[in-house]
Amino acid sequence: MGLALVELALPSFFIIWFALGAIVVGVALLLTPALDFTVQILLWTAASVVMTVLWFKFFRNASRTRAGQADEALGEIGVLVRTIEPLGVPGGSSGRGEVRFQKPVMGADVWPCMADEAIAAGERVKVLAVDGQLLKVGKT
Repeated sequence: MGLALVELALPSFFIIWFALGAIVVGVALLLTPALDFTVQILLWTAASVVMTVLWFKFFRNASRTRAGQADEALGEIGVLVRTIEPLGVPGGSSGRGEVRFQKPVMGADVWPCMADEAIAAGERVKVLAVDGQLLKVGKT
């Protein structure tokens, strides 16, 4: 139960499999009360690993992966909230800015971005590419 409560506090959706492994051990103890402690630990470990592997391999929705989300972000329109000056411009901002979207994109409504050209704050921009945690944008 403690592991399940930790999962509620830390929404990683990973700790829950260890909690469910402990439930499997509890059910096994109900069926076979004389289970050795070493066997309980091995059963808990095996059940937890099997459930974790099954979750990530077969049941987890593949569209929730970062690559799937990145594809959804391409073409989205947002408003630049921090001016972008291209790299190499004296007094420039290192070629990076921030873009805000009307609805969250990949789980957030504000993202760091970069562009090949100078773009003033307040202009509408379009997502051209996703590079990790950085969006490449261009004027619309």
